[in-house]
Amino acid sequence: MKNYKIAVLPGDGTGPEVVAEGVKVLNAAAKQFGFTLEMKTYDWGGERYLKTGNVLPDNAADEMRKYDAIFLGAIGHPDVKPGILEKGILLKLRFDLDQYINLRPVKLYPGVDTPLKDKGPEHIDYVVVRENSGDVYTGMGGNMMKGTPHEVAIQNMTYSRFQVERCLRYAFEFTRKRNKRKTLALCGKTNVLTYVFDLWERAFHEIGEKDYPDIKREYYHVDATCMWMVKNPEWFDVIVTGNMFGDIITDLGAITQGGMGIAAGGNINPGGVSMFEPIGGSAPKYTGQNIINPLAAIGSAVMMLDHLGETKAAQTIEKSIMYITANKLKSLSAGKMGYSTSEVGDLVVDNMK
Repeated sequence: MKNYKIAVLPGDGTGPEVVAEGVKVLNAAAKQFGFTLEMKTYDWGGERYLKTGNVLPDNAADEMRKYDAIFLGAIGHPDVKPGILEKGILLKLRFDLDQYINLRPVKLYPGVDTPLKDKGPEHIDYVVVRENSGDVYTGMGGNMMKGTPHEVAIQNMTYSRFQVERCLRYAFEFTRKRNKRKTLALCGKTNVLTYVFDLWERAFHEIGEKDYPDIKREYYHVDATCMWMVKNPEWFDVIVTGNMFGDIITDLGAITQGGMGIAAGGNINPGGVSMFEPIGGSAPKYTGQNIINPLAAIGSAVMMLDHLGETKAAQTIEKSIMYITANKLKSLSAGKMGYSTSEVGDLVVDNMK
């Protein structure tokens, strides 16, 4: 019997509530499909920071390397200045653990409303592969004459060929494995960002032509990508892009699939430990009310199981989610689902059988 070690980071706000439902579903899947889960919870988040002044312990990355995967709830506390926890926990773990892929399925489930007119689940089902280690997020740059009328601020968009190529190869392999339309689209801005995205585009076509001749290649400027994500989302199979553009277009994708309450994501290191999380924030105004939608967290648990090789369990949970969105929930919004947070978790478990 396979055993998986999972680090659980409930985080802030409603994070612990949605993580509890994810853990509930994971335990049910383990029992149903014959594997075991060894989970340990860590208190990293806003409350710990306010008490200790420390965002993460010095050995945080080494501690996480002991696990097969990380299951994260949400980061963000109303009493902590924005950026401290996000940079100190999320970005630091992503960089220290070299989670160089952010994987974001954009999939509309049955019964879920989308703001896109005349679009249904058959039209919205694609994946964004976002490079997760470079770009302006590295923090390269600085200020000169800060606080004066002549202040200068610089933040550099920086990529190496190594970073670009490993992301592209992951995206090509993912497209081949997905085996849907076998089409990979590069999202960039070659007409303005002529250095960085020239590198991306050259590497994209060189790698594709040499090693992935079975994968069709397409290119879209980022502004055109946003337009087609709204107008013709059915055109997309897999999109690969840089860190900043990926951050933006995946939020657009989330709202087309029903909002942050249903959107799940993974921060992937194919050869190391990966971290899975709901896309939405900590939603502190709903904390402790048992009304927040846990499906994004449960969906990230689905991604984690699939990543670990428990594909059948992952598919079963996802089918259960699709059943309850089509037949049970009145809405995905907090307080309007017709069920409490814990009852939604129970529904997913009950319909897995």
